Order: sequence, then C-alpha cells, then structure tokens
Amino acid sequence: MNTQKFSEDILVIKDIESEVDSVTRKLKEGILTVLRRKGAIIGISGGIDSSVTLALAVKALGPERVIGVMLPEKDSSEDSKLLAQGLAQKFGVQTIEEDITKALDGFGCYNRRDEAVAAVFPEYNPAEYKMKIGVSQKGINQNLPPLFSLTIVDKNGQGKSKLLPLKEYLQIVAASNFKQRCRMSMLYYHAERMHYAVVGTPNKHEVEQGFFVKHGDGGADIMPIAHLYKSQVYQMADYLGIPGEIIERTPTTDTYSAEQTQEEFFFQLPFNEMDMIWYGYENGYEPAEIARVLKMGEDEIKSAYKNFNRKQKTTEYLRMPPIKDF
Repeated sequence: MNTQKFSEDILVIKDIESEVDSVTRKLKEGILTVLRRKGAIIGISGGIDSSVTLALAVKALGPERVIGVMLPEKDSSEDSKLLAQGLAQKFGVQTIEEDITKALDGFGCYNRRDEAVAAVFPEYNPAEYKMKIGVSQKGINQNLPPLFSLTIVDKNGQGKSKLLPLKEYLQIVAASNFKQRCRMSMLYYHAERMHYAVVGTPNKHEVEQGFFVKHGDGGADIMPIAHLYKSQVYQMADYLGIPGEIIERTPTTDTYSAEQTQEEFFFQLPFNEMDMIWYGYENGYEPAEIARVLKMGEDEIKSAYKNFNRKQKTTEYLRMPPIKDF
C-alpha cells in the first residue's frame, strides 16, 4: 500500500520547465551521442502525441535537424494532414509527404480487411460503406475480457453493428496493421538516407497497455514521451505552444474508414480518469482511495485494475525482444 496521499493533482508536472529541459537534454544526447545520428525523423499526424514529440525534438536539436513525415492513405482523415502541416509550419520544420495507399494495395491490406468485414456483413462494399471495430462492452465495470464489435456506416451516416467473431477480428487487425508497419518502413527509409534517428511517439499508456503495433508504430530508435501519462502530454503541449486545434482534437486511431476514438477502440476510459486510475494501479494505491478521490464506485476501480492487469499480460508479447538464448 502506498503511504503518499492520493490527490486530484498527483499527475500535475510541478516544474514543467525542468521536465522539458530534462527530456530534451536526454533526447539530444540519445540521438547525437548514443545513436550517433545527425537529426530526427518523426511521423506526424496532427495528433497530440506526435505533435509534442516534434516540438521536443525541435527544442532539443533545432528545426533544421528535424523532419516531419506525413504518411496518409485513403482511409486517413483530411484533418490529419492539415493539422500536421500547420504544426510543421509553426515549428519551422521541413516536411515530407508519402502517400502509402499504393503500397497498402500491394500488400492486399484493404482486400484482406474487406474480406473479413464481408464475412460478417455480406452487404458490405467499401464503395458504399465505411467501417470500424471497437469494444462492444462500454465502460470499465466489467469482469470479463471485452468483446469487439464491427460497425459499418452507409453514405447517409446510418450505422449497424454486430459482435465480431475471433477469426474475422484477427484478420481485420492483422490487415490493418500493414498501415503502421508500412509507415515504419517509410520512416526508416528517410532516416537511413539522412543518417537520422526515428523518434517514436507512443505515450506511457500506449507502451504499457499495448496500444501499438509490433514493428510498426512500436518501432523507433528513441521514445521521448513513453514515460508520460496522457494528461502530462497535454501539459507539455500547453507549455510547448502546440496549436490549439490539435490540443482540442479528440484522440483518434485514424486507422479505419469510419471515425473512431482511441477510447472507443481500446482504452474504454476517458484519458483523465484512466491516468489517475493507472497511477493508482502501478503505485499500489488501494481501490477505495482512488474511488474516493474520483467519486467513483470501488468496484469500478477494482474492475479497472483487473482490466489493466489483463492488458499488460495479454500484450506482453508486443514488448518482448526476439528470443535469442538457445
């Protein structure tokens, strides 16, 4: 049991200037001294995590040593590109745009995904419908692993959902993961031709709960915000001057053709609540104490703890390096 009193401001970065200075110092040393690269390559999408990562890299290395790479494909939101362009302009960095749609077509990404969708909804046609998958059991007060549902949305915005069988779920995810792995390959192409390092953008929750693709967005040379809770990423964003439209944007997966939030797809909790409960979980606080501060039921906190534990166990494979001891 943790003896420090749990409070609503426990995740507030008390000296954000010192925290930013520490991160940028380590980022600069990591890239220039440890990795012996000349600069930073960052995939930018108009999201809060990649935006803060780019701003930190600029502060560490200067804008002339940072390149932002935009990697859209046919399912990407147009807002992502516009926000990424505005971000790069604000921080004075060069950008490169690589549309990966044709590469994904070559992998069979869309066809493999659509085959699985049509197995659940025979009427599905990507020309007529958009699609997404998400957790079907809402909230955290569940003692069973979440079930996933498939939703298709017609041109009139009318959607319908069904529980997603395991076989089709795995095929949709495996096909969609081509997107992150293709982006990783393109980032490393530009990094290698420039003798730069690939700077990863996952935050603490994404790394520790397994919300990333192995050898995809989980592939990087250095990850400067992997120790930060989501609410702390937002604190960094305010301090670093990230554009307001990025700060105010709801975090999305930007993976499926239909709009979908990260909470809907994976986390199941608003990030402010998730941050606080996760902090309590990993620092040994009793669920009753977390419940009192957050004004939630103790059973809800216990269920969240179980959910976190399950996610850590089931996604451990993603964090494991190759087995080499034979």
